[in-house]
Amino acid sequence: MADQTHVLFVEDDDVIREATQLALERDGFAVTAMPDGLSGLEAFRADRPDIALLDVMVPGLDGVSLCRRIRDESTVPVIMLSARADSIDVVLGLEAGADDYVTKPFDGAVLVARIRAVLRRFGHAGRDDRADDAGSAATGGVLTFGDLEIDTEGMEVRRAGQPVALTPTEMRLLLEFSSAPGTVLSRDKLLERVWDYGWGGDTRVVDVHVQRLRQKIGQDRVETVRGFGYKLKA
Repeated sequence: MADQTHVLFVEDDDVIREATQLALERDGFAVTAMPDGLSGLEAFRADRPDIALLDVMVPGLDGVSLCRRIRDESTVPVIMLSARADSIDVVLGLEAGADDYVTKPFDGAVLVARIRAVLRRFGHAGRDDRADDAGSAATGGVLTFGDLEIDTEGMEVRRAGQPVALTPTEMRLLLEFSSAPGTVLSRDKLLERVWDYGWGGDTRVVDVHVQRLRQKIGQDRVETVRGFGYKLKA
């Protein structure tokens, strides 16, 4: 298991849980599958998986609450599973700290692709080749925007001198903004660059992550340009 990517999968439907576990194992993943949120939390703490795959509607401790508990303890990537694409559950899961979501029923190949996409960006949360210091005051690998300091080499962020804890996805989003301060980035472009989507995706993922980022670095630091996207205030 040490050489395999370890997936924690929490799903109460026996058929879906067993079939998905087999499919993931065929693709080379090591899988710990649990039927409810409480056992899922215990497994997370015991095994420290590389990624968590959580169904929203599981007994004991629902997927959104489980995601919050995991996020309180770790920045491990989390993908939520939701049976309804238009459900408030999607937004609640993202607001709880999930990095992405997949709608049920899902194709096994699509699920594997999304898992691999999340793992790729978590493994490469470093400075993007596009990043430069245009429009900012920079010293070495540190970009400064008002009271916000971004160390693109040490992967650290400070606001008014105080450290800011960002998840890897939030960090990649901030690096994308800071690579082109003052430039409007569309939601589709951010999905492509941050979430590694080679296809159309749900822009709610972007909107919720921008909202979470604003709460940490300042509400007015990332501006909304209606009809176009977002930009970092230079």
